[in-house]
Amino acid sequence: MAEETQTPAAAPATSEVVPPTEEVVVVEKEQPPVPEPEPEAPEKPAPEKPAVEEAVAEAEKEKAAEGDQKITQSISFKEESNVAGELPDPQKKALEELKQLIQDALNKHEFTAPPPPPPTKEEEKPAEPGKAEEKPTEQAKTEEKPAEPEKAEEKPAEPSEKIEKTPTEPEKAEEKKTEEKVEVKEEEKAEPASAVVAEVVVKSTVVDEDGAKTVEAIEETVVSVAAPSVAAEPETSAPAKEVEPAAEEPKEPEIPPTPEEVFIWGIPLLQDERSDVILLKFLRARDFKVKDAFSMIKNTVRWRKEFGIEALLEEDLGNALDKVVFTQGFDKEGHPVCYNVYGAFEDKELYQNSFSDEEKRVKFLRWRIQFLEKSIRKLDFSPSGINTIVQVNDLKVFPGFFKRDLRNATNQALSLLQDNYPEFVAKQVFINVPWWYLAFNRMISPFLTQRTKSKFVFAGPSKSAETLFKYIVPEQVPVQFGGLSREGEQEFTTSDPLTEVTIKPTSKHTVEFALTEASHLAWELRVIGWDVSYGAEFVPSAEDGYTVIVSKTRKITPTDEPVISDSFKTGDPGKVVITIDNQTSKKKKLLYRSKTKTSSE
Repeated sequence: MAEETQTPAAAPATSEVVPPTEEVVVVEKEQPPVPEPEPEAPEKPAPEKPAVEEAVAEAEKEKAAEGDQKITQSISFKEESNVAGELPDPQKKALEELKQLIQDALNKHEFTAPPPPPPTKEEEKPAEPGKAEEKPTEQAKTEEKPAEPEKAEEKPAEPSEKIEKTPTEPEKAEEKKTEEKVEVKEEEKAEPASAVVAEVVVKSTVVDEDGAKTVEAIEETVVSVAAPSVAAEPETSAPAKEVEPAAEEPKEPEIPPTPEEVFIWGIPLLQDERSDVILLKFLRARDFKVKDAFSMIKNTVRWRKEFGIEALLEEDLGNALDKVVFTQGFDKEGHPVCYNVYGAFEDKELYQNSFSDEEKRVKFLRWRIQFLEKSIRKLDFSPSGINTIVQVNDLKVFPGFFKRDLRNATNQALSLLQDNYPEFVAKQVFINVPWWYLAFNRMISPFLTQRTKSKFVFAGPSKSAETLFKYIVPEQVPVQFGGLSREGEQEFTTSDPLTEVTIKPTSKHTVEFALTEASHLAWELRVIGWDVSYGAEFVPSAEDGYTVIVSKTRKITPTDEPVISDSFKTGDPGKVVITIDNQTSKKKKLLYRSKTKTSSE
């Protein structure tokens, strides 16, 4: 709402007889100010509701909003399609609206333009155009006062000097009035509602001869000042054009600026179907609310520039934290799997080197963001490709809630990931979860969206490996989490399939590998949790042959080597028999695989 223009009260123009003094008075006549629109009546504050009622009301609003948009959310999370043609109509419409907003912002260079500086104290003060208009009026008063007829009356002995000076003063007054008229006309063009009309009033009662001459001169001055207001208008039109010379010169057609290019994770915001995949991530993170998603994208682009993401990718931050966060293998659907091992910070030296001061905490944060950026750059952003990651969080010996520096750094990292890396997690699997963490999760669960909660999976220590095997094949799971994947050169790789067997309580299970002549057999196996007996022997096919003990039967405890690797070479046909004796009251999961080579190999 525009502010009213306030000016000092003008002196009234009257025809009353005044004392025998002579003065020039400038009167300002204002047009009546434009009335301000009446402010809307403030809404009555709603009565406060209990927290439970507010939560229920908010949930109902969200549900109603989702119903209006007709965007369904499945209870059990399943990755939605990124193919634009397969999207529901409301989602297609939201995607097109977001693309249009981004295109307009790119045309205006809104992404790379620096944010506007905060207003200064002078700029925060309301404008006072009335005072600006007073200046020429006050200046006119000052300019016109030098006529000062009172001094002429006090010095009647020098009328000739007054008569000689009178022609000079009106010329100055006329020039000043002409300039003032030009300024007034320009103001009338810009603000016709607040135009000011200046009048010059001459008041005198002097009747002596010398005074008559003086009055006559002053009357001429008044006429010369008043006349240009009407007659000099055509003459003032020429200076008006000089004030605006740009209007006379032909303007060249403006060339629209080239739209800027903005990249996120190496992909332009608007180019092809890969760009659509990125935009859909932001839309899903904001429940397909277009304006919210657009604001999130702008904030992310600004943050990436301020954080220096592109330069960060080239920094060498060392490998001290490689055991804390690392990527290894893929899940059954082809998503890369990232493991977060918080128990690694039980190493006091590693903890001190990561969180002992602010500089080290900042370095940890930058390392974590760098790691994620490098992982994302390896994803396939095509609509039918893999563009999300499975996160496995090992909470064994989790010190997060008891070490303030780690907790603060982790919360800061999570905040940045949530704000700037939307929808990059296909599944969040928590393993070796202590009881108190499950209690904590139940407390915060009401504050999480159904979409987020549908991605979470929790497993205690006894169920961790079995839970991982639901999503990741055992040969892809690192050995420390119950699988068979190990670093370094091994006999077997992740491409070698294995067999899973469940051994019943208080029972034996045997595994047989057939051998031909002159062959070499290698195998590896593990029992999740062990606490069973293991033995292996070779039984020849010939009746007169004798059994060879390959591995003497022994009890394997959970603290022993998790994976047993063994081999046997023979020149006679036969079979290798492996025996697993489970005398516990719990069922056991057995994993094994083998590889046979002939002598020619």
